[in-house]
Amino acid sequence: MTPQDIWNAAPRKLIAILRGVRPDEIAPIADALLEAGFPAIEVPLNSPDPFTSIAAAAERAAAYGPRLIGAGTVLEPEDVARVKAAGGNLIVSPNVDPRVVTAALEAGMACFPGVFTATEAHLAVRLGATGLKFFPAAQLGAAGIKAIAATLPAGTSLCAVGGIGPAEIPAYRAAGVEGFGLGSSLYRPGATAADVAAAARESMSAMG
Repeated sequence: MTPQDIWNAAPRKLIAILRGVRPDEIAPIADALLEAGFPAIEVPLNSPDPFTSIAAAAERAAAYGPRLIGAGTVLEPEDVARVKAAGGNLIVSPNVDPRVVTAALEAGMACFPGVFTATEAHLAVRLGATGLKFFPAAQLGAAGIKAIAATLPAGTSLCAVGGIGPAEIPAYRAAGVEGFGLGSSLYRPGATAADVAAAARESMSAMG
């Protein structure tokens, strides 16, 4: 399956954002998320030794079937190649940088650039992004995303990231958002694999 196919086929489109995770703790946390059914795991590049963590998570994911594993806070196209070399197939950015989007898609990876305005959203769609990361979603709100989505091509994959937890998911889903990037509601530095497993189950339940 291509990364685009993996995302399209996921029954519950959730991306785990493990900002601050360390390589020595990634394996059990990744297992907890994968066992809960998360289709995607993102290690932001401002985490400790992120490429080592991405490689370890990709190795764990191999036992669970096709998943998206990769990096967040990707700002430079050179980092796309490093994620690919680590076994990743997912690139998430806080902004729309045509260089990064193009590099990811040319490498056969899923790409979710961050957007906040209609201008940014349409640019990301024209570049061929796998999905749009509306960020920070809590500031834009479900109504704001719905208004921008009305101008986008049918079938555009909408994801809400930033200030989103299980309690907020139903309102955004009602507005047409199908995917969510979950950060501090799912993982904070120091959280155990058991903590993450419990939060993952709660998040999955909120998706219905």
